[in-house]
Amino acid sequence: MANTSDPGGSNPSLQNYAITASAVKLASLGLITCISLLGNTVLSVLVLKDSLLHKAPYYFLLDLCVADIIRSAVCFPFVMISINSGSVWSYNIISCKIIAFVAVLFCFHVAFLLFCVSITRYMAIAHHRFYSKRMTLWTCVAVICMVWTLSVAMAFPPVFDVGTYKFIREEEQCIFEHRYVKANDTLGFMLMLAVIVATTHVVYVKMLCFVYDHRKMKPAQLVPAISQNWTFHGPGATGQAAANWIAGFGRGPTPPTLVGIRQVSHNANRRLLVLDEFKMEKRIGKMYYMITLAFLLFWAPYVVSWYIRVFVKGNALPQVYLTAAVWLTFAQAGANPIICFIFNKELRMRFRACLPCCLTTQTPMEPYCVI
Repeated sequence: MANTSDPGGSNPSLQNYAITASAVKLASLGLITCISLLGNTVLSVLVLKDSLLHKAPYYFLLDLCVADIIRSAVCFPFVMISINSGSVWSYNIISCKIIAFVAVLFCFHVAFLLFCVSITRYMAIAHHRFYSKRMTLWTCVAVICMVWTLSVAMAFPPVFDVGTYKFIREEEQCIFEHRYVKANDTLGFMLMLAVIVATTHVVYVKMLCFVYDHRKMKPAQLVPAISQNWTFHGPGATGQAAANWIAGFGRGPTPPTLVGIRQVSHNANRRLLVLDEFKMEKRIGKMYYMITLAFLLFWAPYVVSWYIRVFVKGNALPQVYLTAAVWLTFAQAGANPIICFIFNKELRMRFRACLPCCLTTQTPMEPYCVI
């Protein structure tokens, strides 16, 4: 396949086209790199700084942002250097394998992480009490370590396979060499990536079906009960008194059923948080699904090119399509912070709270707890 960035001849029009194409590639990739580094850094600092965001979903988001920062800082500059050098790799083979390993590592890392997040989102909606008790900081650390281990296991074997990781001039990056199916050794990696992304969407569909099946359920209504001695009669009376006390409606002494149990302090304007928590979990689930959908849309054209090169003998892909597909995979690293701020109201509120101009008008958030 001819490369559009290689002048390759004395035709002035072709030379001008190649120079223009290289300039557009450099400018677009530079913009993507700046957006990715800036957006992911701001999001990471926000999650680390704000104690109200120290929750399981945002720990996973922090790991995703750090991965995108490393990918943008390590892989993208080498692509820009190769474009500026006339679509050639100016370094040795070992460095090319390392850069290719890093690129594939972060691709599988995003896929595995989004799959694990989809499972936690389903647990948060369908089994919230179990989720709230078990999804601690150390559980998140264990899940993140497992994701990195699986990603390394997927990306590391081709390092020792001669010819698998190499510089692809048409893509202007070090990546998998996708050969025809009879001599191909990357088909398993492609199938694994497709299975992970498909399974992640299946989990979100299952979560959507659960929410749809329970859409007609009305939230529990606790009738305020006020008493000075808590002498209730009839089935369930003591339990109702305890529930009302927990909800913040009780006055007077502690009910007998709650003696010895640590109580949560309630403000005068305290609301019952059961329905609010459900809505918050839905919003976070929507944000992560949009990240998953964006990952699918940004990588789909490039994955299609993988399968075409493997199953179609001869390389019939237009250079314009291949370049656009590769640049879409680069853009995925900068799209996640934008998606997070668009689809997550909590992140926008916390970001505005960190701005000096918004400190006087920011409404404090309610605690994130389970009643």
